[in-house]
Amino acid sequence: MSEPSPDYVQSLARGLSVIRAFDAERPRQTLSEVAKSTDLTRATARRFLLTLVELGYVRTDGSVFALTPRVLELGYSYLSSLTLPEVAGPHLESLAKRVRESASVSILDGDDVVYVARVPVSRIMTVAITIGTRFPAFVTSMGRVLLAGLPESEFEEYLSRVSLTPLTGRTIATRDALREEIARVRADGYCIVDQELEEGLRSLAAPIKDRTGAVIAAANISTQAARYTATAVRKELLPALLDTVAAIGLDLTRTQSHP
Repeated sequence: MSEPSPDYVQSLARGLSVIRAFDAERPRQTLSEVAKSTDLTRATARRFLLTLVELGYVRTDGSVFALTPRVLELGYSYLSSLTLPEVAGPHLESLAKRVRESASVSILDGDDVVYVARVPVSRIMTVAITIGTRFPAFVTSMGRVLLAGLPESEFEEYLSRVSLTPLTGRTIATRDALREEIARVRADGYCIVDQELEEGLRSLAAPIKDRTGAVIAAANISTQAARYTATAVRKELLPALLDTVAAIGLDLTRTQSHP
C-alpha cells in the first residue's frame, strides 16, 4: 500500500470508517463491534462515535449505536449537485403515469447501483427503496445495463472481484453466465431481470447516454410478476422506457450544451 500524502487527515479517514461500519447487515452495533470492524481501539472508536452522536449522525441508548437519518445529508450534498436527478424527475413522473408502475434512475458506484431518482407507484418490494438505496449491480436490471456500458477491461476487472451471491433461486450466480447476460444486454440495448433480486419482482432497464454516447446512468420500470409476464414486459413496457431514456438523454445534452 502506498504511503498517504502529506495532506492526508487520518482522523477524518477514521471518522468516515466508523460511519461506513454500519450497513444493512449491521445497522445497530455495540462499541466493541464498531472497534473490531474498523480496526480501531475501543477508546478511539468511542470518541468518534460520541462525536457523531453530538453532531446528530449517530444515536445510542448507551450500549448500542446506530446511524440517524441525518447521515443521508452527506450523500445528498453530492446527489443534489448533479443535474441528472433534476432532469430525470419529470420524465420519470410521466413514465410512471403512463405505465402505472414505479420508475427509477440509478448510477453505478463501485460494484453497486445507487438510486438517484425514483417515482414509486406502489410498494412492490419487501425492502423500501429511496434515494440513496444501493443494490449489487449484477443482480439488478439497471446494474446490468450499467455494467454493459463499461469498457470490456473494466467489466472483466469487475467480474474478477465481485461475489455473485444469489438472492433468489433464479439469480445468475456464475461469472460465465453473467458474462453471457451482459453481452446480451449490450446487443439488445435493454435488460429484463426476472425475479432474481426478489421473488415476484420483474424489472426492465435501459441506458441513459450523454452526448458522446457513453452510458452515464440507467432507468427502469419495476413491476410484480403477477401483473406482467416477461414477454408482456418487453412488449408493453419497453417502448415507453426507451422513449423516456431517449428524452432524458436529449435533455441532458441540452443542459451540457447550455450551462
